[in-house]
Amino acid sequence: MEYPCGLLTHSKQPVPLKSISVAVSIREFVADVSATLDYKNEEADPVEAFFVFPMDEDSAVYSFQALVDGKSIVAEIQEKQQAQENYENAISQGQQAFLLEQDSSSGDIFSCSVGNLPPGQKASVTLSYVQELSLEADGAVRFVLPAVLNPRYLLQESAEANNITSQIPRVPGKELPYTFSVSANVCSSNGIEKVESNCALSPLQYLEDDKTVAQVALAEGHQFDRDVEILVYYREVNTPSVSVEMAQADAKPGSLMGDPAVMVSFYPSIPETQGDSTSEFIFVMDCSGSMSSPMNSREDAQLRIDSAKDTLVLLLKSLPLGCFFNIYGFGSSFESFFPDSVEYTQQSMEEAVQRVKALQGNLGGTEILEPLKNIYSKSCRPGYPRQLFLFTDGEVCDTWEVIAEVQRHSQNHRCFSFGIGEGASTSLIKGVARAGGGTAEFITGMDRMQPKALRSLKRALQPVVQDVSLTWTLPPGTNSALLSAAPTVIFRGQRLIIYAQLKGENSSKQAAGEVCLCYTLQGEGFRNTVPFSLDAKADDKLTIHRLAAKSLIQTLEGNLQDAAEVKKRVVDVSLQLGVVSSHTAYIAINKELNQPIQGPLTWRDIPLAGPYQRAFRSVGHSASPACLSNLVIFNGPVNEFFSDYEDGCALSEPEDLDDCDSCGFYGSTMMSTRDTSPPESALVQLISLQKANGSWELDEALASVLGVSVQSALASFPDQSKDVPRWATILAVVWMHSCSWDQREEWELLERKAVAWIQARSEEELTRSEGHGGDMRRRLEMPMGKGDGISRTFDRVVLAVFTFLLPGC
Repeated sequence: MEYPCGLLTHSKQPVPLKSISVAVSIREFVADVSATLDYKNEEADPVEAFFVFPMDEDSAVYSFQALVDGKSIVAEIQEKQQAQENYENAISQGQQAFLLEQDSSSGDIFSCSVGNLPPGQKASVTLSYVQELSLEADGAVRFVLPAVLNPRYLLQESAEANNITSQIPRVPGKELPYTFSVSANVCSSNGIEKVESNCALSPLQYLEDDKTVAQVALAEGHQFDRDVEILVYYREVNTPSVSVEMAQADAKPGSLMGDPAVMVSFYPSIPETQGDSTSEFIFVMDCSGSMSSPMNSREDAQLRIDSAKDTLVLLLKSLPLGCFFNIYGFGSSFESFFPDSVEYTQQSMEEAVQRVKALQGNLGGTEILEPLKNIYSKSCRPGYPRQLFLFTDGEVCDTWEVIAEVQRHSQNHRCFSFGIGEGASTSLIKGVARAGGGTAEFITGMDRMQPKALRSLKRALQPVVQDVSLTWTLPPGTNSALLSAAPTVIFRGQRLIIYAQLKGENSSKQAAGEVCLCYTLQGEGFRNTVPFSLDAKADDKLTIHRLAAKSLIQTLEGNLQDAAEVKKRVVDVSLQLGVVSSHTAYIAINKELNQPIQGPLTWRDIPLAGPYQRAFRSVGHSASPACLSNLVIFNGPVNEFFSDYEDGCALSEPEDLDDCDSCGFYGSTMMSTRDTSPPESALVQLISLQKANGSWELDEALASVLGVSVQSALASFPDQSKDVPRWATILAVVWMHSCSWDQREEWELLERKAVAWIQARSEEELTRSEGHGGDMRRRLEMPMGKGDGISRTFDRVVLAVFTFLLPGC
């Protein structure tokens, strides 16, 4: 049977959506985005098209309009129930109507309805939003255009009627029946060094000689199988700033639109100090069926659960002595490793590592709420502040309930969250971190989970910053009102953005003010002051006002006191600023039709790209210490130590797995009786062998990782007093510096523990080793062989270690 109606899905239904084109304007660390959806009805009857799409939960949607037969139809924002009723009434009367709304269950899912599109007619709908961009550890400004929307796991079948993600047809990204294009303009007074992406881009074009303006586009042939990530690197980052935006000309003074809005960007100069290690760390790991999906679309991609297990082992090894910890695995059910948190010792750590290695993605659906309730039901240990680490691919339908649960207990803990893989819910991941006073990280594409998890652990180990406050110095008659939540938690190296409304009269354009971030750290007071001009700048898009409104709405929705009053306030802010919320929607009705549209109305769901599916495990990678060959150190050439590796990866045959279904059930036991993980990398093996106190034992397992024999390592030991564990620890540290330097963010805390352990060794024993120092120095200063890959920095690190060990050398 032939289908002359154009592009079809696998179910042979015509698809009226033909293309999606996105224009992005990135200015400093704010993005303004316009997405245009082009429709055409190639059927014999009028259709109603329904398209669901993901969006970052921090996005402030402020405009929605349709273009039909050359006529622009601008939508208006209304209370959601009223907008839905107006849409249904218009459709039933044969009018053409358009509806844009946020899903009631999550802040990062939107739907667009196009009703009564006549046969043969084309229509374009354009939605616009602004978004504050995150700052990566390497200084990149990160913009993500979500493209993958995973089905949210349903707690019960009756919930399906209210969960729009479960009803949408899925097809492989390369088979989507509509095209997709992205273009981006980037502007920064600091200059643009480069632009990178997880997708193929056109060559970067600079539009100004000083490289302050550039443009780039998504290359043709994008498969729509991943989120589009754009990383922008400026010449300068981490510069505190204040931007003042002019009020809307016709708005009433005193209203949100009628007063200037301020965006303050702080980069707190928190000193690098060691925090108190007496904390309780609880790791909550998603073991649902969807965690058996690969991290990305590459054939050799690691499974989410395997990456999470490697990360959890690394976190366990990086914990400080003196803390308490526990681990929860969850899916449709949950299980904890220990009945209550246990002290971090060699025995408890070894037991936990073995159980982590046996974890599988086999616990069915994603139900986070129950394990959280179980954790919060247990009293905090006095003197041990609770630090919660939540790892999930974020496919839940009760997002608001989970965030509210974290919010209710925010005074007793901090929550650090990690979204794993494409399609993780930004609403859930960012929401729990915001509610729990922690930070959120997303691991997508080729990202490694380990460095992002270690960055959060380092933050958790920082001393708690207390007495955080803001003070404003403004001209007489002018005062400020916060539009975002008052800062209570700040971390070293993290940007802090504050929004405020400037009230009162200020007739002088030359007036100036300043804002000061004050806080206390380990009893010492600190002040970060940023001066600024009150000369407000005009912006016809009211970008800062929109972002401030979104921040205010998020703050209000986090208030658990009076639901009715909160909803009223949210609706008021949403209607004033034109920013969509969970209680409002945009509605547009084409009132210029000469006559009602006739004929039966056909419903069409627009398909989405499905999540990655692959029925085999990926393989692990073995680090190669070939870079060490020819370096002469200690009592012999290092290639005698590290000799059993070759460049490249050690690959294994794929292993069949059951197909992954994020809403299915995979069993009921979190702990497997055998370890089914792919081969571990050399670094993971080395990490697994480190003891809780930071040391290593020189045994066959360590020698295998180092590529040496135990006998040759002992024979090369310069200290004849035979403090073998100290020598093994030195070799392990040397190996990490030489063979895994590009992953140093992952082992930095491990090295810190190792150095602390070495330092704690007997000073008398170190003194007895002094006689070997001169020979050691001579060997360390010998020229390196060509191509050995070792930098002089590494030589200095090794020399510094031995200088410390042998104070007389």
